[in-house]
Amino acid sequence: MKKYKAMNTSELKLKLFRHIDSLDNKRIEELYGILINYFNGQKEINNWNELTKYQRKGIIAAIDEIDAGKVIPHEKVIAKYRKKYSNA
Repeated sequence: MKKYKAMNTSELKLKLFRHIDSLDNKRIEELYGILINYFNGQKEINNWNELTKYQRKGIIAAIDEIDAGKVIPHEKVIAKYRKKYSNA
């Protein structure tokens, strides 16, 4: 098993930069997407923590309804109202 030497922040940044700098354009774009998802995920965790207990319960209940199939697909709703209001 390979052991890694503990690095300080500057060494880690330099190592990351060197890895990133060696990537081709496609891989850089993939890495960018991963990093953006990571950063946005951190924001979402903070946003969740800022919700009230009541708001969290409502979101969890909605997810449970989706999981149970108690939803109407977007396409059906749009089709229904386009038909209903097509002459309006």
